[in-house]
Amino acid sequence: MAAILAKKLGMTQRFLDDGRVERVTVLEAGPCPVTGIRTVERDGYEAVQLAFGSVREKRLSKPELGHLKKAGAPPLRDLVEFRDEAGELQVGETVSAGAFEPGDKVKVSGRSKGKGFAGTIKRHNYSSGPKSHGSHNVRAPGSIGASATPSRVFKGVRGPGRMGGGRITQRGLEIVEVREGENLLLVRGAVPGPRGATVEVRSDVR
Repeated sequence: MAAILAKKLGMTQRFLDDGRVERVTVLEAGPCPVTGIRTVERDGYEAVQLAFGSVREKRLSKPELGHLKKAGAPPLRDLVEFRDEAGELQVGETVSAGAFEPGDKVKVSGRSKGKGFAGTIKRHNYSSGPKSHGSHNVRAPGSIGASATPSRVFKGVRGPGRMGGGRITQRGLEIVEVREGENLLLVRGAVPGPRGATVEVRSDVR
């Protein structure tokens, strides 16, 4: 099994033997009980469903509680399916941080930080206008359409709007340390999302 759900605890640094500093993200990975197995014969695809994130029982609906109870799992908030990762797993088993080893290449998916409404300079890296005396075009987007023909703005023109808050997958990350007793994975580099966010960790076979 090369997939797990984790909680982003934050970033820190490690000092290597040669004195270099390595920036790492600390992930609390699992333990994640297996709550469902999807098969081609029954569902049309292969996948394994993992649960993660302790939550009070009153926060879940009766169908959710029944589904978890059937798998012998406690009340958990997040249910995520991982395609083509079932392997030899069965419902009721548990996936832990020990499924990974130092040196493994992984990709981490999560929801990026929401930054609210932003203009074109911050959102799309537009160039700013002149800042000389009398200028009225300091942070405006400039011309975004033609005049008489076609007398409209084409679809897809990058403009101001809500920035961030979308699903992001960061590839090419490497696990530098596994602390199975503490359910921790130390990943070189940054991963999407704020502290406390739930992320998906998969093997990166690319």
